[in-house]
Amino acid sequence: MDYTNFVPVVGTIINISRGNDCCGQMISLRTGNGIVNFVVNPNTLVIGSRQLRVGMTVAAFYNNNLPVPLIFPPQYQAQIITVLGRNEQIMLNFFDENLRATDNSLQLNIAGSTVIKTANGQNVTCNLGNKSLLVYYTNTTRSIPPQTTPRQVIVLC
Repeated sequence: MDYTNFVPVVGTIINISRGNDCCGQMISLRTGNGIVNFVVNPNTLVIGSRQLRVGMTVAAFYNNNLPVPLIFPPQYQAQIITVLGRNEQIMLNFFDENLRATDNSLQLNIAGSTVIKTANGQNVTCNLGNKSLLVYYTNTTRSIPPQTTPRQVIVLC
């Protein structure tokens, strides 16, 4: 799958309601720019299969190539949702063989403590280069590109 058009929205879940059918739901996030609604359906990838709850800080990714209704607050179809830890940042990008993001916005330094899994929680033993990665991190250097030792990396196969 091509993740280049996925846009993250980070916020705190303030409401979860039933969707149009029994398998879907609508979550409302409070972000720095106001309220944003996301439709969550069986095709939405929830990293770690976590049960979403009010009060959680999450990053919800939507595909900016898909049509959206012109309503307020904005409403998007969630493609990926992941729960974030305190002060944690997230990046979804393609990383080259040197683990540098294609837009030169981040360089990864993998440590022995970095958790590396697939989206469904399986261990990854292959090289992380030339793959789309979902990276969880807190601190970066002030170099160009910024460097980080991520807490966790999800390989999106």
